[in-house]
Amino acid sequence: MSRQNFLITGALGCLGAWVVRKLVQDQINTTVFDLGTHKHRLELIMQPDELAQVRFIQGDLTQTATLLEAVEAAEATHIIHLAALQVPFCKADPPLGAAVNVVGTVNVFEAAKKMDLKQVVYASSVAVYGRKDEYVEPLMPHQARRRPHTLYGVYKQANEDTARVYWQDDGLASIGLRPYTIYGPGRDQGLTSTPTQAMLAAARGEAFHIPYGGKNGFQYVDDVAKIFIQAARTPFAGADVFNIKGDVVHVQDVIAAIEAAEPAMAGQITFDDQPLSFPDGAEDTALRQLLGEIPHTPLAAGVAQTIDCFKTALADNRLPKNN
Repeated sequence: MSRQNFLITGALGCLGAWVVRKLVQDQINTTVFDLGTHKHRLELIMQPDELAQVRFIQGDLTQTATLLEAVEAAEATHIIHLAALQVPFCKADPPLGAAVNVVGTVNVFEAAKKMDLKQVVYASSVAVYGRKDEYVEPLMPHQARRRPHTLYGVYKQANEDTARVYWQDDGLASIGLRPYTIYGPGRDQGLTSTPTQAMLAAARGEAFHIPYGGKNGFQYVDDVAKIFIQAARTPFAGADVFNIKGDVVHVQDVIAAIEAAEPAMAGQITFDDQPLSFPDGAEDTALRQLLGEIPHTPLAAGVAQTIDCFKTALADNRLPKNN
């Protein structure tokens, strides 16, 4: 394998932390570019000697020159772009959301172009789709019509089109990936983090209420991280965006998996029987055609592994004992 130097934006978030973990385990030179400084998600899933192998560069994604300097300093051969403000933050401050999510993504592509990189891998979202009642299909096919109903989804759609134009004008290839409900250690922000918060509550032996129901595409964070890395290592000519499917199940099935892992929690995890407005899930046939075999941890195993991780972290005082 030729020399690989990965730069990860937004690596202090949940998915980013797992991407960093996997790269370090693969003994790949890894640089983190993030505005924040809190490493609690990384510390939750990585050992101190592993973290010591990571290079951290603090910087603002909206500053073009700053990001370019980081890409140069990292001698990056691969970029995985994950940094973004999530739905509630974009709604609360739309200009900042646009600056980070849209301008920041343009800066990533511009830096990659100036460094003569061949390809960028970035996170889009199922938020580019509309409400489930706007589609005939229960699962979104690869080319389903985009119709976002949140500013976050609009910004993600803009990023997909930005990527297309960089391929059209500059020959810079890209693979965008659309996760849905990522769950696992470190997932602690946003409405769809509540299933993971329920798993943490179970590890503590506490009751928890998930504020929605219905079907979602649930994806174990370790799988999603590995898929992003796999995409970054897959040569691609073009600019396309691919759905990640995972397990399309009802929230009640997640609760059943929690109770199977922690039988003492039977009846202690509840939910509202009000589904999210998003489609139930998405098809990943096109992604599998591109990447071949991709990681998939069955829901029951992913939930059990998440609760075990939380129990270990609680015992080691890497998580507060209660809220």
